[in-house]
Parts: sequence; C-alpha cells; structure tokens
Amino acid sequence: MSYASVALDIPTRAIDAAYDYLVPDGLAATATVGATVLAPFSGRDVVGYVMDVHEEPPAGVAPGRVRPVTQVLAEPAFDAAAARVARWMAAEYACPLCEAVRPFLAPGQKVRVTRASADAPWQLVSEKAGPVDERWVGLAPAANDYAPSQRASRQRAVLEALREGPQRVAELSATIPGAASAVTALAKRGVVEVFSRRSVRGSEATSLSSAAAPRPERLTAGQAEALAAIDAAREEAAGGVVLVDGVTGSGKTEVYLDAIERALAAGRGAIVLVPEISLTAQTVGRFRSRFGEDVAVLHSRLSTGERFDQWDLVRRGQAHVVVGARSALFAPLADPGLIIIDEEHEASYKQDSSPRYHAREVAARMAAERGCALVLGSATPSLESLARCRAGHFLGRPWTRVSMPERPAGAVLPKVTIVDMAEQFRGGGRGVFSAPLAHALEGVCERREKAVLLLNRRGFANFLMCRECGCVPECPHCSCALTYHERTHSLMCHTCGRAWPVRAYPDPSTCCPNCGSRYMGAYGVGTQRVEDELHALLPEGVEVIRMDADTTRTKGAHQRLLEQFDAAECAVLVGTQMIAKGLDFPEVTLVGVINADTMLKLPDFRASERTYDLLEQVAGRAGRGGRPGEVVVQTYWATHPAMQAVLLHDRSVFLAAELEEREDAGYPPFSRLGNVTLWGRDERAVRQASDGMAAALREQVGARAGWEVLGPTDCVKARVKDQVRRHVMVKAPSEAALGAVLSSCAASLGRLPGINMALDVDAYDMM
Repeated sequence: MSYASVALDIPTRAIDAAYDYLVPDGLAATATVGATVLAPFSGRDVVGYVMDVHEEPPAGVAPGRVRPVTQVLAEPAFDAAAARVARWMAAEYACPLCEAVRPFLAPGQKVRVTRASADAPWQLVSEKAGPVDERWVGLAPAANDYAPSQRASRQRAVLEALREGPQRVAELSATIPGAASAVTALAKRGVVEVFSRRSVRGSEATSLSSAAAPRPERLTAGQAEALAAIDAAREEAAGGVVLVDGVTGSGKTEVYLDAIERALAAGRGAIVLVPEISLTAQTVGRFRSRFGEDVAVLHSRLSTGERFDQWDLVRRGQAHVVVGARSALFAPLADPGLIIIDEEHEASYKQDSSPRYHAREVAARMAAERGCALVLGSATPSLESLARCRAGHFLGRPWTRVSMPERPAGAVLPKVTIVDMAEQFRGGGRGVFSAPLAHALEGVCERREKAVLLLNRRGFANFLMCRECGCVPECPHCSCALTYHERTHSLMCHTCGRAWPVRAYPDPSTCCPNCGSRYMGAYGVGTQRVEDELHALLPEGVEVIRMDADTTRTKGAHQRLLEQFDAAECAVLVGTQMIAKGLDFPEVTLVGVINADTMLKLPDFRASERTYDLLEQVAGRAGRGGRPGEVVVQTYWATHPAMQAVLLHDRSVFLAAELEEREDAGYPPFSRLGNVTLWGRDERAVRQASDGMAAALREQVGARAGWEVLGPTDCVKARVKDQVRRHVMVKAPSEAALGAVLSSCAASLGRLPGINMALDVDAYDMM
C-alpha cells in the first residue's frame, strides 16, 4: 500500500503544504510523482499534483482514515527532482505550492475538469494542446500490379505522386483536387495504405544567414579556457556555476555549442535560455545547424499546440537540447548535463507574476538537484553574479568566472563616440540625429552596409503638450502621460494599452482636454518618428525596418523582420531594446543610440546598471564581421560613468562608482530586496492594508542586523487601470530567508477584501 503527497491546486496562502492521500491499488501504476490527480478535499474533489510517493502512512494518522485519490487525470509532467525544486520555489518566492508547480505542467493544461455524464470519468480541460495525428498515405505492395481505368485521372495522379514516397493526405489534396476521394477508393482496393503520424508543430526553419553555425578552425584562448571550466563543472556534478564573461562577439555561442556537444556525448542533455523571443529564431537556427532535430523550442509566441508538441518531444526523450525563453527552464528534460543562461544580466529572466522567480536562481537550484553545471554568459554580467564569483561560492556551491576578452579572427571592438547633445543644441542642432550620427549614416549608405539604431521608446513622440495652456494629456485610468502614435493619429497608454484618437480626447469637439486649443505640440522622440526621419535623410534604395512592440505583435513578426533585414543589401534597423543583444549580423558596421538617457533617471537603483548594460550590448552589434565597426551614442549626460565605461570599453570605470553607491545604500548585491505591492480601487483600504503590512514586517524584523523596512508609500505608477497602488520594501542580508518572512507577515493580515497583494522576492520592478 502506498501514499501520495499531493499539492492541491487551491491558490491560497492558507494551504502551504502538500496533503497525504492513499493510492488505491488500481492507480498505483499511474499515480506517480508528477501526475495530475483528482482528490477529495473539504467535501469536494479538487485537482492536485503528486509531489512524492511513499510507503508509510502520515504520522499520527491511522491508515484507515487516509482518504484515497479519486482518479488520475494526466500522466506525469515532472519528476522527483523537479518536485523538490517546486517546493523550494514556493518557500523562496513566498507563493502557494500549486503556483510553484504550474510552470512544470504540460502547456495548455488547466485546473478545471469536466465529464460527459455522471458515470463517465473526469477529464482535464486543456487549451487545444493535445497531440495531433496527421493522415499519411503510401503505396501498398498491390500497387505494382494495379492499373487505374482510363477515366480515373485522379487515381493516376495520386499514384504518380506517391511513387516519390509517402505524403500527407492534406498535401495531396492541396496539389491534386479530389485527391482525398481517390485515396479512399484506392485504399478500399488495397492499392494504398493510409496511416497516422504524429504531427510536430513549432519546428519552422529560418532563412537568417547568421543562423548557421560552422565550426571554427580553432578556439581562442578564452574560449578554450571557458570550455575546460564548463567540462570540469559538469563532470564534478555538484551544481557548480561558471560565469563566461566575454566581450560582445567573443564567441560565447560557440563555447555553448561545444559544451553541449560534449554533454550529449556523455549521454546527457542541455537547456539553453535566451532573454528575448526575437533571439530564438537566430539561436535555434544555429543550434539546429549543429544538432539537427535533437533541438526543441519553447517560448510564449508559439501557440499552445506548438508548445505542447515541443514539450512532449522532450518528455518522450526525442529531443535532448531545449532552447527558449525563461519558461524553457521547466522543460521535462530527464538528465540535463548543462543549463545555459545567455545574457544572464537581463531583467527579462525575472518573472513578473506568481511565482515571481528569477531564472538564474531557479537554474542554480535545479543544477544542484540534478548534479549538472550552470553556465551564465554575458558581456555585461550582473553585479550579483560578479559578487558571487569574487567570493568563489554562494549557498555552498562553487562559482567560477572565466574571462573572454578577445574577438575571434582578429576582429576588434568598435570605436565609440559619445555625442553631447547639449553642445549640439547650443551649436544649432535641432534634429533627431546629431551631425556625427547623420554623417555616419550617410557613410553606411555610400558603402552599402547596414546600421542599427536604438531608441528604447516606441511611438512617434513621448507626449503631446498644449502650446497655449501647457496641459499634457494623461491616461484617465493610469498615472502616466499618453504617448502619441503618428501612424494611427492616436494617444496610447503604454501601461494599460488603451488608445484614443487625437481629436477625440476626451471630447470629440476639442483637441486639448483642458482649454480646447488645437495647437498641440509633439515632444520627445519615439521609434516611429526616427523611422520617418530616416526616410527623409537616406537615399532611395536603403531599407528602413522598425522593430518594436507595435510591429512585432503578430506571430512570427520577430523572425520576419530580422530575415528582411538580413536579406537587404543596405538597410537600417530601428528598434527598442529587443534589438540590443544577441543579434549577429556581420554586415552591420554602425550602431547609433538616439537617446542614451531614456532609463538613466528612472527612480530605480538599477537604472545606471541597466543603461550601461544596454549601451555596451548594442555597441557590440557593430563590427562583428571583417569590417571595423563604429558606435555613436547621443546623450545629455556625457560625463556619467556608464557613458565613459562604454566609451573606453572599460567596465571598471562604471563598477567602481556603482558598487560604492550600492554598498552605502545597502542595495543588491550587498543585500536582498523584497517588494510588497498592494492595490485596489478603494484608496483608504489600500492605505490601511499597506500600513498593516509595514507594521507586521517591522515587528517581525525587529532589530535584526542587516534588515530594513522602507515605506509604505505610493508606487511610482500610483494608479494603473483605476487601481490605487502602494508598496513596502524590505532589505535583508544576502543569504537571508526573505521569502519566509514576507509570507508569514502576509498571512498574519488575514483576508483583505478588495485588496490584491504581490510578494516579490529579489525584486526588479520598482515602479
């Protein structure tokens, strides 16, 4: 007789552990770890997930009183190691256990169940994510002796097509009208055989030239050193972490490919994470050129069915290399030898909904549980990773840093020019492009090369302002100004997504919402305006391609735009931060940054670090081929350490000042940071709840060394979608159990009607 520990899918902090159930003999073979089951709880059956199976009944409970599992709903989606990681995530990130389990489940699986009748078994409701079988047709042995009648032209066409090999019935029907009925008639005569094959969705190829991964003749010294360190960590099987600190274009991807090749040769697999969906087409192309069909792809732009097929390839052991965005970390790879996080410094590795995990921390835990190596790669490593490498260990696991300071084949880092836009203004410059950047763009066109322009703000202008009364139209539902989009002549809120026609905000008879004036001026610059200015500046025959959240809304848009840029003879790619990292186009010789100060003055202690990371990363897109690269950075703060570090290609210029400020203020990497956000429509209730949370935290923290509670106060975005928002911040020592403290304080408040609360451990979003 066996018992199962089941995490019930009831997302409440009141249920903070798994419950034990009896496994009936008839379900013993299927109610294993990772299975989704139906189990009785509080007078009803609820969905749950098996976290453990054991032979002993729960302590202090008679075996006869343990209620049995009702039914198994789905086969196992994860194993015992993943279950342990999920338990750790629930404690570390202060979330219900069921929410920590959900990332490991099959794509499309829902919590709801249904059944056809009172006697029928329950079935999980899924989001059209099950396997799909396609009908195929091939010639049978009898086809050698069969001759269709003179009038059976369709049958003859079908047989002629099938002599080249089996084909999908759908493909035959698309090329031969009426092929389906001809196949049916031939099958009745035993001339052809109709069978089913599993269809695998989400395996589209890319035409990007840079997606090929030819093996270099030899590795650089830095690449060889990094590969040796990764091999040593993998063979040690102790969850060691290797930070590959390589300048942009130093060949980190080749190190990943070689390391994975060695892991596969040892009978183990690999998971590779990239920060942007826009990078997956290029990255997947490179990995498939090396490993073929042994690669599965997982990211949010795939349909649910496509994600399921790719996920199921991994679960069935048909793919051993998983490539994708943050969620690919939870793929059911049986025996990973490597987990690789490329551009590990990126904030996109932090989940912004429960469970609010950081992929780097979960990957480190997963590596320890599975006895594999974690590889972090970046040209601008996070300050947290650098601090752990300096210490040599973190939470009992070794951290090693390997430097790759040179580019292969003698390529050099691009020349950087910092343009002080204040001086340009004093000299009469009023345009979007400074004189140095405009001159550089003209040179690119003359040489028929390519350029990349970064502006981390979409839209045509940051805001409109009435020239008569100074009013700036704001979103009536959020505390932020509306952004002007010239293409649609609309004002859009980039927080809630609502939009209004310019002449209909808020009254169709006026333009200015305050005085009615029609003299509205557009201030600031967005990617749409840069695109228009480029069309006016550049000669005919130069393609201008814009890549931002507006142009990449549709499925496959990222890949389509990058393929268009790759195929062009001479082109300029304009975009937001999604173009700043990972892209490898040897023809790009110029990178321009329109406004480097976009993030620099945000009320966020990481603003300087993010600015430096973004500038250094986008600068690295230039000069990756045989021709030298040039970078022009436009800024109003040319003396800032981040600008000077990019200018000199010297990270220490930025790090020295930044680390000193962080240590004085007690911010990461010298502490952990928790952010408790509360929101609701009733401002008074939100204030009372935030005051209560702050008081509970101060009472529990007390006078502990290294702990500090800040707030409560209004969020920077004090109102979003008509909801008032306040937050409390907590600083704690680097290895403190911050999640447990936040969770217990939140539970002490009890139920808060009409109030939502988010507990964010190792917070990145301060807004």
